[in-house]
Amino acid sequence: MVEHAILDAVFHALSDGTRRSMLRQLTQGETTVGDLAAPHPMSLAAASKHIRVLEDAGLVRREIRGRNHICRLEAAPMHAGQEWIRHFERFWTERLDVLEALLIEDDKAKGEQNDPD
Repeated sequence: MVEHAILDAVFHALSDGTRRSMLRQLTQGETTVGDLAAPHPMSLAAASKHIRVLEDAGLVRREIRGRNHICRLEAAPMHAGQEWIRHFERFWTERLDVLEALLIEDDKAKGEQNDPD
């Protein structure tokens, strides 16, 4: 049950383009809330709400240093999402491999039927 809550929070956090952009920015290293907000046409309060969603998902850690709120990326929770996606990747790969084999067999059968020899 806990794993589902983590997945829900991670996928919710990743569902928004602004939050994905902030995470991408944090791959360059820790930065302030103001710097995270700067590329986006929004107030610091709105940016802080986005960062709070990322924090709730465990993707961002915020530390207060004096008057500055410093954010850093915590990528570990994304692992659960990656594993969930991999499960379905294997699921579909297996089924597509079966489909490919069936189509090849069908093409061979049609080729033999059309072969004048």
